[in-house]
Amino acid sequence: MNQPPTYACKNLAAIALLLAAPVATHAANQGESSDSSAMIPRSGISYSPYAEKNYPTEVYFGDTHHHTANSGDAFMNGDRLGPADAYRFALGEEVVSSSGVPVKLSRPLDFLVISDHAEGLGVMYEVYNENPQFMVNDTLERWSKMMRAGGKQASDAMNEVISGQAQGTLPGEITNPKVSGPVMRSVWQQYTETADQFNEPGRFSAIIGFEWTSVPGGNNLHRNILFRGDRTGASQVMPFSSWQSEDPEKLWAWMANYESKTGDRVLAIPHNGNLSNGRMFEAVDFAGKPLTREYAERRARWEVLQEVMQTKGNSETHPTLSPNDEFADYGIAGWEYGNLTLEDAPETPEMRPTMYLRSGLAQGLAWQQKLGVNPFKFGMIGGTDVHNSLTSIEEDNFFGKHVIQEPRPKRWSHISKQGFGKTRYTWQYTAAGYAAVWATENTRAALWDAMKRKEVYATSGTRMKVRFFGGWDFRADDLSARYLADVGYSKGVAMGGDLPAAPSSKAAPSFLVSAMKDPLSGNLDRIQIIKGWVDADGKTHEKIYDVAWADAEHRKPGRDGKLPAVGNTVNVANASWTDTIGDADLAGVWTDPEFDPTRMAFYYARVIEIPTPRWTAYDQKRFGVKMPGEVPMVQQERAWTSPVWYSPGQ
Repeated sequence: MNQPPTYACKNLAAIALLLAAPVATHAANQGESSDSSAMIPRSGISYSPYAEKNYPTEVYFGDTHHHTANSGDAFMNGDRLGPADAYRFALGEEVVSSSGVPVKLSRPLDFLVISDHAEGLGVMYEVYNENPQFMVNDTLERWSKMMRAGGKQASDAMNEVISGQAQGTLPGEITNPKVSGPVMRSVWQQYTETADQFNEPGRFSAIIGFEWTSVPGGNNLHRNILFRGDRTGASQVMPFSSWQSEDPEKLWAWMANYESKTGDRVLAIPHNGNLSNGRMFEAVDFAGKPLTREYAERRARWEVLQEVMQTKGNSETHPTLSPNDEFADYGIAGWEYGNLTLEDAPETPEMRPTMYLRSGLAQGLAWQQKLGVNPFKFGMIGGTDVHNSLTSIEEDNFFGKHVIQEPRPKRWSHISKQGFGKTRYTWQYTAAGYAAVWATENTRAALWDAMKRKEVYATSGTRMKVRFFGGWDFRADDLSARYLADVGYSKGVAMGGDLPAAPSSKAAPSFLVSAMKDPLSGNLDRIQIIKGWVDADGKTHEKIYDVAWADAEHRKPGRDGKLPAVGNTVNVANASWTDTIGDADLAGVWTDPEFDPTRMAFYYARVIEIPTPRWTAYDQKRFGVKMPGEVPMVQQERAWTSPVWYSPGQ
């Protein structure tokens, strides 16, 4: 049940400074000359409130999950744009999509991780071109013809590849490193060179990465691997493939060896757990053995983030797991049928506690109670998983996941998958999501470091700015401070951190949270804090608190503790809305009213916008089509911060 806030207020000027304080840039980085003596502070003199800050003052938006034509399934579905095209588009240039449609972002991205599949990197292009080494196999020859035919035939060929990957039945000519290895090595070297060419410190970060695509039995256990450095280290190795092993522990061993060999650093981001059929946070390792402390330590080291939102839906929670959460049904329609291929087994309620992220965070506390280490201590991050080289996920500018889902009158009804008597349609894909990173500067190293410390949050596609701090002494008058970031960092820890030891046995943690709307999206409805904890018997619990909300003077919680809906100004026919409801910024200080100092807990913030048109509404208007009533036309965009954790005696 929701509770009224301890303190809440609006303060646009203060929030603006909290969220968007200017970043100091050395003149040398801009190619300008400067008097070095002017950089030396005079003893005892301090004037500029922006100087000598060692905390992040800006948030950067980008995509950590992106595929180009180098990914086999992307190429088979018609993607013909390579990494250079993807970078140009991310930088704000207009490009022509693989379906022949001009496309441009409303605003450039700050960074991009091209994470093409390690499995068969660039190989399908050679199959398409009828490379004789691959045409000796009848299946590959047939796939080549299907790709050339395009349309449904190409899509069917791609689905065969995905099923073959899941079942381990891909043609040997693809998986044999003696045949496909030279192709993949050449593509990897060219990709890392291109990434370095497009990397512009201070303006745009081209973070090197790849996807390890483990999909045993169709269950999604994919991970994206992100490199901290440039191609100096990355070019020394080949990406680790699930063809070598589908076991995450083998991936972690490869990561450890890479760091030891090169001196570079890497981290892994598991994909949306909503398609894992309960395997993302299961109680056993890949071999079926109970989790150990060593396993927990290694997973906590390598997998510091988890993808909560992308085009294949939302993995935060499910209504059957969170029946008291009126926002739990966001982005799950069609994705609760079963796993990635709809070929293994239907999803059941029993699977959900070990596949959705909120429950995974709670499971982590329970494991910490048993093992002394939390294996699921992850931050929240977003990605798109686009397979058309275009991170174009704004509702009015959505180019789908695959080329076959790019704008056309009937794309909404395209069947992407069938199984268990269920059908997934393109309309069930979401225009999502972004990774938002609080970093000290827009460089590969600074962004990677911020991800490592979990000072990140995810959004469903909006670029709202969100801050979240936890501590023991935040008060209502902190919200009136002009430099709120100073308050947040000096009195507490940022999202992704651990609360320090309590100052007294009677203390309860307090949280400072603030959000500012995306100027191109809707006003804000509310800020919530989600708390999860584990009791003495190891049972997990959750509770949702409304902390700050729009129209607080008149909009009061009901007898059940829940706020009335903010309203709805969407005109579906015109695919428009008005910001006559909601607020441009919200902020609040909240103290846990039910804190038990003996119980471990996590806290994260969720910020929800007012209703705005979904991409399907824009399609319906622009193409003059009529979609059935089951197709949603309205949604409430949102953001999820990384948690702050509390452990007794920490």
